[in-house]
Amino acid sequence: MDASMMKAITYSEFGVSTEVLKVKELPIPKVGKDEVLVALEFSGSNPSDAKARIGRIPPGITKPQFEQIVPNSDGSGTITAVGEGVNENRIGQRVWIWNGQWQRPNGTAAEYISVLSAQAVEMPEDMSFETGACLGIPGLTASYCTLGDGALGGKTVFVSGGAGAVGHTCIQLAKWSGATVIASGSENGFEHIREAGADHVFDYRDPDLSKKILDICPSGVDRAIEVEFGENVNLLHKIVRQNGEISTYGGAKNMNPAFPFGPYLFKAIKINIVLIYILPKKERDIAIKALHDAHSDGALKTAVGNVFSLEECAKSHDATLTPGRRGSVLIKI
Repeated sequence: MDASMMKAITYSEFGVSTEVLKVKELPIPKVGKDEVLVALEFSGSNPSDAKARIGRIPPGITKPQFEQIVPNSDGSGTITAVGEGVNENRIGQRVWIWNGQWQRPNGTAAEYISVLSAQAVEMPEDMSFETGACLGIPGLTASYCTLGDGALGGKTVFVSGGAGAVGHTCIQLAKWSGATVIASGSENGFEHIREAGADHVFDYRDPDLSKKILDICPSGVDRAIEVEFGENVNLLHKIVRQNGEISTYGGAKNMNPAFPFGPYLFKAIKINIVLIYILPKKERDIAIKALHDAHSDGALKTAVGNVFSLEECAKSHDATLTPGRRGSVLIKI
């Protein structure tokens, strides 16, 4: 291959992964002002990457935003060049990436990516490239949902979907912060959830779920972290205490729920809706620091469920949407 070219995965129309994702040779990206060039080790595939390729997000679009898209927003690698305005000392840094393909055509399913310097976060020396590639969408979502407004020492937290990439990290961060953790999931994921540190684990389909949670904390949990808000809108107001909080980052199964405002109003429950792509800098910096601190303390161990080759990008996208998935889905570049 020409030294100025790289291997990448692209798509130009919405559709089934195996039909629209293509392996191509593209020019290695130019490095613009305030940007860095990263030679990627891993790309992280997330459900949102697959849904964007299908055309399901953002809502209402009928064709891809760009003529050609290299998918995936998360990744890790080494900085090989810097643009104007970036200190040359950054060359050689091991970094993880956030928002790699957010509102831009070229993501991390490639051998190289150029991004703003701030979007390439220097990794702690003892952090692996695999872990770094898990810290973008799932890691930052978990960190902000769990610790976005401070430590949780002495509090009780409910984590919905504790076996998923976000939920599993939420449990670890909450325990590291000193909380008691109640988690839900499918029965075949209970062991994985307990390994993360959950104190109590219940089947999310249990008709007595609210009663079992309130048996543990009669006044209700201090915070609920929810992956399926629409599905659980009639559960959450029962299990969250007065003046408690819900952090919700998903609702794919029911995006238009009938909302029972009264029960939420008379408990003054705060609902924090999280879209990690547009998190303000201050909150993002806090979330990044919490992830690094927890990792340094040995309290954060990201779970990796599948690792595919770059040519298997279609399989990686399909894996992110497979029910019962445990851990992050990575592509080894």
